[in-house]
Amino acid sequence: MLNSGNQVFLCFEGVEKIAEKLFSHGGEETQQAQEQVATEEIDLVAYEQDKIKGAIRTDFVLSAEIIVIALGTVQNHPFLTQAIVVSVIAIVMTAGVYGVVAGIVKLDDAGLYLVNHSKGAGLQRSFGSLLVNVAPYLMKVLAFVGTIAMFLVGGGIVVHSIPAVHVIVEHLAQLVTFSGAHSIVPPLLNGVVGVIAGSIVVIVVTIVNKIRGKSAH
Repeated sequence: MLNSGNQVFLCFEGVEKIAEKLFSHGGEETQQAQEQVATEEIDLVAYEQDKIKGAIRTDFVLSAEIIVIALGTVQNHPFLTQAIVVSVIAIVMTAGVYGVVAGIVKLDDAGLYLVNHSKGAGLQRSFGSLLVNVAPYLMKVLAFVGTIAMFLVGGGIVVHSIPAVHVIVEHLAQLVTFSGAHSIVPPLLNGVVGVIAGSIVVIVVTIVNKIRGKSAH
């Protein structure tokens, strides 16, 4: 069984991202950070490294959760089968998923490079400009899909780690009778559990931080 921290970390990250979008306090902090970057009041390299560290931490936990889920599906199979399954998933995740994500992240850089080397006209400049303009929208879609994945994977871990919750989810899924819904309902319920678990952690963390802030004064 996974430890409690790993069970809810992805859910916490997902709710935290949503909270930053919904509440003005998070928006103000983001705006202040952007203003600091724009005025070069902070080290741009350090600012970028902080962002990268956060992404690496989330991806590491997500990868670990996926590997654990994969192992759980083949735990009764021979060791060789387990090793092959984990190896294939690792390759697919690294090349197929993270490789694509890395390519999308670098789209604007590639577009800027094409624009700068296009001599001001032609297909190269048009394609470069297209990449620069499309990249922000792809990043937004990627962030949305990533947040959903956090809830589905994190919620799934929580459901399978707590027998009582697992029984409830299975019972609710069985209540759905219309065709094609049996394969959709469990993941959706996992996502709901993920949102609830993440919200609880965010509330607890917020309260603790406020208490710490008061005690520091």
